[in-house]
Amino acid sequence: MCGITGFFTNEKQLSSEEIGNIVENMCQSLIHRGPDDGGIWIDEEVGIALGHRRLSIVDLSPEGHQPMISANGRYVIVFNGEVYNFPELRKQLQSLGYNFRGHSDTEVMLASFCEWGVIEATKRFNGMFAFALWDKAERILHLGRDRIGEKPLYYGWCGDTFIFASELKAFKAHPDFQREINRDALALFLRFSYIPAPYSIYKGIYKLPPGTLLSWNGSRTHPQPVAYWSAKIVAESGVAYPFTGSENEAIVNLEGLLKDAVGMRMLADVPLGAFLSGGIDSSIVVALMQAQSHQPVKTFSIGFYEDAYNEAQYAKAVAQHLGTDHTEFYVTANEALAVIPKLPSLYDEPFSDSSQIPTFLVSQLARNHVTVSLSGDAGDELFAGYNRYFWGRSIWQKIGWIPKTVRHSTAKALTSVSPQTWNQGFASVDAMLPTKLKVEASGYKLHKLASILAVPNPDIMYAGLVSHWQASEEVVIGSSELSTVLNERNLSDSLPDFTERMMYLDLISYLPDDILVKVDRASMGVSLESRIPFLDHRVVEFAWQIPLSMKIRGNQGKWLLRQLLYKYVPKELIERPKMGFGIPIDSWLRGPLREWAEDLLNESRLRQEGYFNPQPIRQKWDEHQSGKFNWQYYLWDVLMFQAWLAENQLGLAE
Repeated sequence: MCGITGFFTNEKQLSSEEIGNIVENMCQSLIHRGPDDGGIWIDEEVGIALGHRRLSIVDLSPEGHQPMISANGRYVIVFNGEVYNFPELRKQLQSLGYNFRGHSDTEVMLASFCEWGVIEATKRFNGMFAFALWDKAERILHLGRDRIGEKPLYYGWCGDTFIFASELKAFKAHPDFQREINRDALALFLRFSYIPAPYSIYKGIYKLPPGTLLSWNGSRTHPQPVAYWSAKIVAESGVAYPFTGSENEAIVNLEGLLKDAVGMRMLADVPLGAFLSGGIDSSIVVALMQAQSHQPVKTFSIGFYEDAYNEAQYAKAVAQHLGTDHTEFYVTANEALAVIPKLPSLYDEPFSDSSQIPTFLVSQLARNHVTVSLSGDAGDELFAGYNRYFWGRSIWQKIGWIPKTVRHSTAKALTSVSPQTWNQGFASVDAMLPTKLKVEASGYKLHKLASILAVPNPDIMYAGLVSHWQASEEVVIGSSELSTVLNERNLSDSLPDFTERMMYLDLISYLPDDILVKVDRASMGVSLESRIPFLDHRVVEFAWQIPLSMKIRGNQGKWLLRQLLYKYVPKELIERPKMGFGIPIDSWLRGPLREWAEDLLNESRLRQEGYFNPQPIRQKWDEHQSGKFNWQYYLWDVLMFQAWLAENQLGLAE
């Protein structure tokens, strides 16, 4: 796991020393991603510079140093990530006459490019990666990113200079970079709590979409990314040609694929472990690790003293059953709050999924013991784990036939009663019911339901389910709605089932731009490599072939995963309501964070900065403080931008 950066310019005014100093400074900004080693490569005549920071995982010797030049001298690469099937590719290349001086996957990648070309070689890689490859012969710079987007890669043009990097920090070290905020991207951020690809918070700077390559030869024409793998084709093909075997055959096939994916990701020359929440996904990963390990796997979990947010006792029970070497750490409110000042620098652009805090804390815990940690991320998106998949489907089946006017009046009635009043009513009923019959709804869920009752079709309903500030252009001054993958039309033609459309949209948006960003920045912020077996492309492709009936049974998702897990862990250790990985932001904003938030949300400050319309923000702040509503997610969106703005010292709006 590493950090990469560089630039390519047509301007010839810079000396070799000046080019070297710039790229060295860009590298230094990424040292947290690669504290073990660093290097630069420049060609003054062409105007290109490549920089690398290394976290040594495989082949710790100097033979793994980057930037690395191919044996024939044609290619130079800087690479972030892991290609897990490199031993297999290495053997294949050796049979074709290639020799290798070291044991790194980077050297195998270079030989693959020499043998098969950039596109065909990239298709053969099984892993997580972002790379920049300079072709000396053709004078073309190629950027590539893995299929789902585990590893980040930003790029853009500053005048005639093309710049790329793993994180935006490196751009700020280049003298040509202009920090102009993209207001339209800011509006997207308020809606989704992240900035979806291909946009970034800065104008002219983009995220390379997952599964694509971008090649530039220095011309004035700016190229577009080209896909070498398509999640849409995978989803459509899986639905059109589903798995036709029995349920037992599906379990056996999935177990074989996941076991191999986990085994490949256990290859490391440094200490290795796993995050364990005690949920289905992380428990499967750990179970399959332990099944392939001759010694107890190191597992890590964090707990909270607030019962509503604590899963540590479940993780501990699973760890004891599997026989892992388990470490848990109970976090106090003060320890969690201490992370907040680090978030603007850690995430590099506004990001407001509040589970960023516990994700950082568990990464920090793991890093005290290991350098690589496997996680169970992506199981929800691939096997229908989110409540919205069956909740949204059920709602639309129940309300879709109701006349729109009736739905409008029902929504109005639901929102006429405050969430707190609804909660009090539920609590009084719950007290008289046995555990199995207790009401799991809440006033906030009813208000969410009211917000989607009047939508004309289920796809718009899904957009509402995943949105915060739905009228974000009214909050961000001078912004307009940008097109995203969530605006994609005609999906119902190839993915007629509403639940499968939701899962597909999460796979190409929420997963890469929220979940994987959260995990990458939190882990790399403490120089920890995180690996995700569920994102092996073979697992992704098989998951889409699995019929929905093997994923959702009744009002419960992940049916197939559960059956697999029960082979390793007793059902009673796993079956419980889905909790999520959160923290009590709502109460903190009324307590220990109130003064900090009030300063950032001060009306005169908002007006002076000029990005936000203060009125709707102040209204939600006042309503939250009164306890009438819980606007924690909406307020956290604004607060994370405000904190990021202060950290970057951008001053008044452009």
